[in-house]
Amino acid sequence: MHDEPSKSALKREAQRLQKIGLRLTQLKPDVRARIDLPDALRQAIETHAAINSREGGRRQMQFIGKLMRKVDTAAIEAQLADIDGQSAAARHFFHNLEQWRDTLINDADALTQFISEHPAVERQTLRQLVNAASANRPAADQDPSEAHKRALRALFKFLRSTLSETEEQLD
Repeated sequence: MHDEPSKSALKREAQRLQKIGLRLTQLKPDVRARIDLPDALRQAIETHAAINSREGGRRQMQFIGKLMRKVDTAAIEAQLADIDGQSAAARHFFHNLEQWRDTLINDADALTQFISEHPAVERQTLRQLVNAASANRPAADQDPSEAHKRALRALFKFLRSTLSETEEQLD
């Protein structure tokens, strides 16, 4: 019996690593900067962004795949999953935000509950955003207006920044 992986298994692994490398090259530079990468790999990815020829880009991707073999890809994949919002924690956080937004609009007592759970929140801004979203709410048989959609987005962004700050303080 062989202890070495088959040639096909090695090819599949090389292709998997190249796909991760490709995903890294497709990230915006500011997002990529947040990922913990070895210097050589980071440099190779930045070089790939500067290449205009198809063949040069293909060769650079193979080089990135080669560099990826020397790196702990599990950590990189976990960071990519967080960025993509695929991690359970990111999905839970997003779902929690949606629930708070909907509850604040539909239940007058929810405002007091939110403020008690998050005492550092800017109360006046929160009240204004909730009132704007509630005031622009369409009737059940009507489509939401642009003003209502804007108010919902503004409230969601405010809740996201407030709850993100709260989570950072807990960490």
